[in-house]
Amino acid sequence: MTINCKGKLIDLNSPKVMGIINTTPNSFYAESRKTSEKDILKQVEKMLKDGADFIDVGGYSTPPGAPKVEETEELKRVLPAIENILKQFPETLISIDTFRANVAGKSIEAGAAIINDISAGSLDPEMMKTVAMHQVPYIMMHMRGTPQTMKDLNQYDDLLQDILFYFSEKINAARALGINDLIVDPGFGFAKNIDQNFELLSKMQLFKTLELPLLAGLSRKSLIYKTLKTSAAEALNGTTFLNTIALTKGANILRVHDVKEAVECTKLFAELNK
Repeated sequence: MTINCKGKLIDLNSPKVMGIINTTPNSFYAESRKTSEKDILKQVEKMLKDGADFIDVGGYSTPPGAPKVEETEELKRVLPAIENILKQFPETLISIDTFRANVAGKSIEAGAAIINDISAGSLDPEMMKTVAMHQVPYIMMHMRGTPQTMKDLNQYDDLLQDILFYFSEKINAARALGINDLIVDPGFGFAKNIDQNFELLSKMQLFKTLELPLLAGLSRKSLIYKTLKTSAAEALNGTTFLNTIALTKGANILRVHDVKEAVECTKLFAELNK
């Protein structure tokens, strides 16, 4: 359960926290939108002080029905962010959140250390080749269709079996190309309704059969705020609760908007499991 980030081995047997930086004007949680250099650096500084192990930079918001973003615009958003973060905080381990191979490649060249792909290569046939060429850790998420169509693609014969089969194929493809460090993200909220999301979380330990690190991305998502009849802005307590459940189910990385609270979860979880 270790990954190699720029020659540094990260042990994921001890759960880690990934802070979200959205360089977008339309991400579903308004407080996560950071579009100016000043705001991005201020947020990254806070996340690092709060204990973030990774910073996940994205320039294409992908909730259900999200508008398309041109590749040139995505690059214009993420490359300066990566460069400025590393100039100010050079030891930061940055993950680039993109499904486009060219954006991923240019981001790695700019200093990013991990590629986080919501489509696991399904939306760009060049993605896995790009990961293999750069030999960086690759987060593969489960989804169906595109952000624009996935809402209507949540029919499964057997939710867990179908997703496990999806990952078995993706893992085989990645290994065939020589990709060493793989991380699995079940894809909460992507081509899954609320009931399916809760089923996925309740049985997430089944993904340990893949013998790969697991990432849980539950932060402030609709399964929380729609269930509680509230909003993303008021979903921190629900997020903390579900993050704790995810840790008990085997999550190795929590991808979150609120780093301090997630780090507290991992510290208390570690004490419980001494």
